[in-house]
This record gives sequence, structure tokens and C-alpha cells, in this order.
Amino acid sequence: MLSASWALAGAGFRRYATYRQATVAGIFTNTVFGFLRCYVLLAVAAGTAAGVAGYTGAQLASYVWLGQGMLAVVNSWTMLDLADRVRSGDITADLLRPIDPLWTYLWTDVGRAGFAMLTRFSAPLVVGALAFELYVPARAVTYVLFAVSIVLAVVVGFACRYLLGLTAFWLLDIRGVTMFWVFLAGTGSGLYFPLTLLPDWLSTFLWIGTPFACLLQGPVDIAVERGGPEILALQLFWAVVLLWACRVVQARAVAKLVIQGG
Repeated sequence: MLSASWALAGAGFRRYATYRQATVAGIFTNTVFGFLRCYVLLAVAAGTAAGVAGYTGAQLASYVWLGQGMLAVVNSWTMLDLADRVRSGDITADLLRPIDPLWTYLWTDVGRAGFAMLTRFSAPLVVGALAFELYVPARAVTYVLFAVSIVLAVVVGFACRYLLGLTAFWLLDIRGVTMFWVFLAGTGSGLYFPLTLLPDWLSTFLWIGTPFACLLQGPVDIAVERGGPEILALQLFWAVVLLWACRVVQARAVAKLVIQGG
């Protein structure tokens, strides 16, 4: 099983490594939007004595550039091809394979995230570090916590997208669900602005009641040392719950598929 997992992760890495032009285009786009977001947030921070939601200028710059890099790593906006395979019927071949499709998709996505970490994450962050003063963690353990947090963010993001893909068993066309998810995930994950800018009740709900904050806000807060192991515990909780939900929903979906096929 372990060798199969490594093979699947390697396949995912090689698959996305072939799209060199798309990678360069993605790096350029994320970098441009990084400049726009950074200038806007720093302008807001310059007009207030206490900064933006307690973030210093360097922490805000890091918030933006780390977020721009993590967009492609967590990849919460791009759906898996699971729905397409359900609609075409190819999912039946996946279900006949010796490895559960859930783990096949997960390990392949881990490989994809590894490639994105080397390219789509690193390049915009280097540009941001050259153009702005970024926050440098004062504690060495922060780097370890941040690395673990990114891995958990990838797993949480994958599980959410897998659940969305499973809805194709009932809906067939999941474009409406996907658009709704993109709106919620973008706002709730802290992509557009730090969640602390929202009312306390709404920010608390997004942190505890939903997995959105685990996708981006949590890892970035760890990197700028505004949070620690408690964020990892929350991410681990949501990763376990969502993967369990994937298994349950997939079992129900497969039962439905068998019934439909007679």
C-alpha cells in the first residue's frame, strides 16, 4: 500500500510538471494579484494607527504573498475530475480497481500539491520578498508548524473537493455547487482579507464551525506567528471528519450506482 501511495503521488507530481506553460502563466497571474492585494492592504494599514486587524505591515505583506502561493497548493477552487468520471460512467472502472478511489485521488492530489509547492508557491513568495518587507518568524519551530499546517490544508481542501465531486452521483452537473463553493471558500478561508476583520461572531463561526479557515487563514496565521498548535489541532480535526464524510458519502453513492445499474 505504501509503495502504491508513493507511486500515485509521483504520478500526480509528474502529471502537473508537464504543464510548464500553464505553471508559468499561473505564477505570473498570482504575482500580479499579489502586488495588487499587497498595495491595497498596506494602504489601509498606513491609514490606521493599529494596523489592519492587529497585523503589522510586514505581517500583512507575508499574509498576502503566502496566500498567493498557497492558492495553487491547496487548490480549493479547482474541482477534481471525479464529477466528469461519474457523468461519463468511467467511475465504474475506478471502483473495480484494488485501491479505493478516495485514496487514489488523495495521493495523486498530494503529488500535485508537491509540484505546486516547488513552483506556484515558491516563485511568488520570492518576488514578494524582493519587493516588500515580509515577516520573518522569530521561532524555528514556526517553520515546522507551517509545513505541517500546509499538508493538513491540502488534505482538508482535497476532502472538500472530493465531497463536491461526489454530489455528481445525485446532481450529474455540479457547476452550480462549484460556483457556490468558490464564493464561500474564497470569503471564508481569508483569501480576500483576514477573517479578524469580520464581526467576532462571524469570524468565530468560520474558524470553528466550518473548515474554511483551515485552508488558508490558519497556515498563514501560523507563519506570521499569530497562532500555533491549536490551529494544527483544528485542521487535524477537520481533516479526519471530512475524510470520514467522504467514505460515508461515497458508500451511499456507490449503493445508488448499483441500484441504478440494476
